Amino acid sequence: MSNVVIRATTIAAAALLATAGASVGATQASAVPSTPTCHVADLNLTVGEPDGAAGSLYYPIRFTNTSTHTCTLRGYPGVSVVDVRHHQIGTSAIRTGEPVNTVTVLPGDTVTAIFRTNSRAVVPSCRPMSTYVNVYPPNSFQAVQIPYHLRLCGAFEISPVQASE
Repeated sequence: MSNVVIRATTIAAAALLATAGASVGATQASAVPSTPTCHVADLNLTVGEPDGAAGSLYYPIRFTNTSTHTCTLRGYPGVSVVDVRHHQIGTSAIRTGEPVNTVTVLPGDTVTAIFRTNSRAVVPSCRPMSTYVNVYPPNSFQAVQIPYHLRLCGAFEISPVQASE
């Protein structure tokens, strides 16, 4: 057998092995189960009592996994306040710019995102009283309207979802 035929056979065999190895590797990588994103149907959302500090009020939005499976949340929720007719009052909350992490939520566990506004004593220019807080969980196009009377004054900022402490 000539050297050319041996080289051609060797190159063809190497290419075949590389292709087969890549296919097997790709199959194995896609077969690794990943934790699904939490959907609105998996969650119970509530707004907790505010905590005040230095002229600001901090409200926790609690995301409780009510499903029977583990899921994840990553990023910032969309948050706005709405009136009794379900019309948005002012602009949505702006993101704080804090780093984002993927948070794993086991069945029955709760994670939070915190929104901040100012105390009326510090910033007297306030929006009308809300009837609901409208929350889109991170990476969701479906909102939950949480009954909650709230008056936003000055700042309206939201943090990313994070594990509860």
